[in-house]
Amino acid sequence: MNVGDIIAERTVHVTRESLVRYAGASGDFNPIHYRDDVAAEVGLPGVLAHGMLTMGIASSVAVAALPGSARILDYGVRFARPVVVDARDGADVSVSAKVGAVDEAAVRIDLTVKHADATVLVKAQLRVAADSL
Repeated sequence: MNVGDIIAERTVHVTRESLVRYAGASGDFNPIHYRDDVAAEVGLPGVLAHGMLTMGIASSVAVAALPGSARILDYGVRFARPVVVDARDGADVSVSAKVGAVDEAAVRIDLTVKHADATVLVKAQLRVAADSL
């Protein structure tokens, strides 16, 4: 892997059903993730995807492109904007994974994560043990 190499790109479609399934798996049943009336009451632009779901989608795009032997050393993001999931049309989350740095210990993969042309995660970086690639 070389700095600048794009290792994966994918768009993941998220639906309200996806949110309900994620809520069941994670135990996060905050109604802003499935009820329009509650989201509006607290001043949100609509029902939001769980932040951890968005984070998981982003990492899964990169991890799927790595060999099965890859060891993830760490993963971190900053949440910049929410992913609003329309009741009928859902939402598309686009992810691009690019090699940002390489040294003898690790390869840093930088993730660009967007929804509706807006960046939703910043400083999204995954570090992978170099000896596992």
